[in-house]
Amino acid sequence: MAGFILGQKSLQSQAFNEKGVRMPVTSIKTAPCYLINIREPKENGYFSVKIGFGQTKNIQKPVLGELTKAGIKTPLRFLREFRLERFGDTVKAIAEEKKKGLQIGEIKIFVGDEVKPAVLFKKGEFVDVSGVSKGKGFQGVVKRHHFAGGPHTHGQSDRERAPGAIGQTTTPGRVYRGKRMAGRMGGKRVTLRNLEIVDVKDDSLVVKGLVPGEKSALLEVISAK
Repeated sequence: MAGFILGQKSLQSQAFNEKGVRMPVTSIKTAPCYLINIREPKENGYFSVKIGFGQTKNIQKPVLGELTKAGIKTPLRFLREFRLERFGDTVKAIAEEKKKGLQIGEIKIFVGDEVKPAVLFKKGEFVDVSGVSKGKGFQGVVKRHHFAGGPHTHGQSDRERAPGAIGQTTTPGRVYRGKRMAGRMGGKRVTLRNLEIVDVKDDSLVVKGLVPGEKSALLEVISAK
C-alpha cells in the first residue's frame, strides 16, 4: 500500500519476533498529523502531498492562512511535502463536493483530514525513514572516517589518531577536493530504507531497527519502493 506520514522519534527499545529472536525497534509517534494540500502535475508540474505534524504555540501568518484554508484548527509545527510519483497509478487525486483528496486503493483522504498510520500502513510492510542525524561536533579522521591511525610503537607516541599524508608530490602539488579529513560530523539528512513495520496503531508506528536523529526528532516515513 502507498503510505506517507510525519512522526516524532519516541522510543528505542527491543522486541521479540515470532521465532523468539530479539531485535531492536523504534517507536514513532504520528499524532497529530493532517493532510494540508495536494499538488497536481497539471497545476504544479509534479504530484505531491503536503503534510503537517506537531502542535506549537507560535505560528507564522502564512502558515496559519494555509491551515485555515484547509480547515485545520490545530496549529501545526512542521510542514513537509511527499512526492508521489513512485506509487504510479495506485494513488490518484480526486475531488468531491469541491474538496481535494487522494484515493489510495479503496481509501479516500481529503484535505483537512487527519492522517492515521493504521489506515495507510500494515504490519509486515517496508518503509523508508528520513531524518537529521545526531550532531557529533568536530571530530578527527578515526571517528569520522574510521581510519586505523598510525603505529602505536617505535616512537610514534603522538601519531596514533593522525590522518597521515594527505597530498601528493610536485604533480599535482595540491590536496584533492573531497579528501577525507577531520571536520564536522553528523547533523545531516539520512534515509534508512526498507525498515519493516512491526506494529501499527492509530497514533504511532513501530519499525524494526534504529532511525536517525535524537529523541523527539522529526521523521518522514514513506512506503518503500
